[in-house]
Amino acid sequence: MPRSAPRRRLLPLLALGAAAALLPGLTALPVSAAPQPDTESAPPARFTHQTPDWKRCGSDTPARFRCATIKVPLDYRDPDGTTIDLAISRIGARDAGKRRGVLLSNPGGPGGPGLDLPLALSKDMPRSVTDRYDLIGFDPRGIGRSAPVTCGLTPAERQWPRHYRPFGPNVGWAKTVADKCRARTGDRLAHITTRNTARDMDVLRAVLGEQRISYFGVSYGTALGAVYTQLFPRRADRFVLDSAVDPKLMWRKMFQVWGPEAEPAFARWTRWTAGHASTYRLGKTPAEVSATFWGLVERADRDPIVVGTEKLTGTDIRAFLRREFFTVRSAAELVALLRDAAAGEPVPEFPSAPENPDDLVSALWTVVCGDAPAPRDPETYRRDSVRDAARYPLFGDFASNINPCAFWDRPVEPVTRVDNSVGTLILQNEWDSQTPLSTARGMHRALKGSRLVTVDEGEGHGVAYGMAAGPVNRCAQDTATAYLVTGRLPAKDVTCRAAPGAGRTQQASPAFG
Repeated sequence: MPRSAPRRRLLPLLALGAAAALLPGLTALPVSAAPQPDTESAPPARFTHQTPDWKRCGSDTPARFRCATIKVPLDYRDPDGTTIDLAISRIGARDAGKRRGVLLSNPGGPGGPGLDLPLALSKDMPRSVTDRYDLIGFDPRGIGRSAPVTCGLTPAERQWPRHYRPFGPNVGWAKTVADKCRARTGDRLAHITTRNTARDMDVLRAVLGEQRISYFGVSYGTALGAVYTQLFPRRADRFVLDSAVDPKLMWRKMFQVWGPEAEPAFARWTRWTAGHASTYRLGKTPAEVSATFWGLVERADRDPIVVGTEKLTGTDIRAFLRREFFTVRSAAELVALLRDAAAGEPVPEFPSAPENPDDLVSALWTVVCGDAPAPRDPETYRRDSVRDAARYPLFGDFASNINPCAFWDRPVEPVTRVDNSVGTLILQNEWDSQTPLSTARGMHRALKGSRLVTVDEGEGHGVAYGMAAGPVNRCAQDTATAYLVTGRLPAKDVTCRAAPGAGRTQQASPAFG
């Protein structure tokens, strides 16, 4: 699978030094539980006996970074039917004498390609981990080089945050996206799901000749990892879930949680900004800071604020800044910029949302809408948006608004109910805009054998191994390293202090990152 150019990384990656000494206070816990009712059997034999043809991934990548392609069923209910190609990659363990097995990984999304992730992790993980594991990457089905779905969406249709609008106009956008994806993707559409990607991971496990897999998943990747533990509990070894989805909220409720979670983040921001009144001049008390922000929103709804080439309405401001309020310094800088622009002062360009490629956005909706049913009646979304606008003024109306799942075909399988005792480690910042602390706690409850590492006052989406938006938190990362190396989870949940300095949000996919 030669490659002519480096692939785009979904998340920014920070070079990390060697890990500190392993942490004390660890205890051995069982890595698997008695199979639950949803447990599946071994993958179809015709797929487990494949021999990957490993080749150098590209002339611009290290020789030890190898790529291959394997076959998996499009529909696991019909294993003798249509197959699709799954693009996989590998960097072998550095020390054959210490090698434990394979560490699969997923960078998030849904929609994030993972083929290049071993390259990043090989730099960001300490030698104590890379000595012991083959780092395995793959593009999940429907993504990247694994039978990608593309719906032919226009740039405007791909800019999901731009569709944070009053209810009415969103209905046409949501239906158009669903209709285009159905027309362009056809029969494949129903089978690009988290559940099937977890099955693909188990085929990959078997092809690699492993009895069990270890795993590092970020954001959406935590949902994928949790579904794997549910379907294949005896094949899950050491699982680290960074910035966790609540599996009971997949997926509409995961969007809706952004409404209530924005309110305490905003309140924290007003307190912090009032404490830095001399720097930002937005108010000397939290109430004054809040009044400044809402005054700008009201002004922009009457007369858009011009920032460079952008004309921002109050709706635009609320939509964009919801995420920023979780990283207080970033939000203060942006609100101060808006204040100056509203006063007619020269200001820098307002940061614009990244242009998301068609394949990323198409995969996002394909997975989200294929995993779980959503309400069909647009009136449900209108009613919820009106209700949540009053409850959660910053973002509630947006979070409950309609999306393409309202017009999607019904999922072909039931939602996977995650409820098992597989040993896992969950890493979570307290102030995470995409997967809030409350959803990590939901994952912790669903995975009864898990331990939760919370970074107190930690900001941003992503915690460990180059996925952090801000400074690396050594306490959290070293806890993860200790678990991957020894297999011992902490004896109880862990609280780490945030590293000095406020983080900034990172560019990620349009959903959970």
